[in-house]
Amino acid sequence: MRRLRPLHPVSLWVSSRTDAGVHALSNSAHFDLQRTNDKPPFTEDVLVEALNFHLRAEQIRVTRALRVPDHFHARFRARSRTYVYRLALGVAHRSLLPLTEGNLCWNLHDKKLDVGAMREAAALLVGTQDFSSFRAVNADIHLKSPVKTLDEAGVQPGSSFVHAHFHREIPFWELTFTSRSFLYKQVRRMTGALVAVGRGQLSVGQLQELLEARDSLAYPQGLAAPAHGLFLTRVDYADSDLQLSQGVSSGNSED
Repeated sequence: MRRLRPLHPVSLWVSSRTDAGVHALSNSAHFDLQRTNDKPPFTEDVLVEALNFHLRAEQIRVTRALRVPDHFHARFRARSRTYVYRLALGVAHRSLLPLTEGNLCWNLHDKKLDVGAMREAAALLVGTQDFSSFRAVNADIHLKSPVKTLDEAGVQPGSSFVHAHFHREIPFWELTFTSRSFLYKQVRRMTGALVAVGRGQLSVGQLQELLEARDSLAYPQGLAAPAHGLFLTRVDYADSDLQLSQGVSSGNSED
């Protein structure tokens, strides 16, 4: 941001924080930027081009910018966040994956999973409930309510990024979770539990018992899914939170 020569130092607020190793296909952030010498605000297209010019060496791209109202906050105004976890079946070692998939999925030895049982178990997670059993212990554990509303927990077929060109077919599955917010490592723990159900290591009833235990220590050790298969794919906002009122100026930008 300094290279855009703002009048005041710029703080960037990101919508979602992720664990090390987790990917983001889409994320949002906001900042307030005032130009020197009373110059008009950057247009949205110019801002995208300028930011990408300075980010050219980084593995990140700005795809869109919007001028938003002063009350907008990328984190606290988010209406929902969607994560997708990618599974590759029948792959004994990560080196057997296409290069494009190396750190972008969880490779499982299993050639098949009981998808019906996984979907039945996933349905138990949907709704407003105490997810204490699915959050990892961290410094904020006593500061945040464990009650969350999970709007979606789905299991769908997926595909490799190069499935049409790789020499053998690898079955992919995707687990999708949508909520306004999640607890620390909640998605990875839910994924690990659902995969355990698909493998026959946990029954649907045992997953329900785990949920009802409401105890992070009840979660079996080593069951959580690794970070590298997880993607933040969407952050959604109400249209009214993104729209500038007629005649109202704002220095906020969201990209």
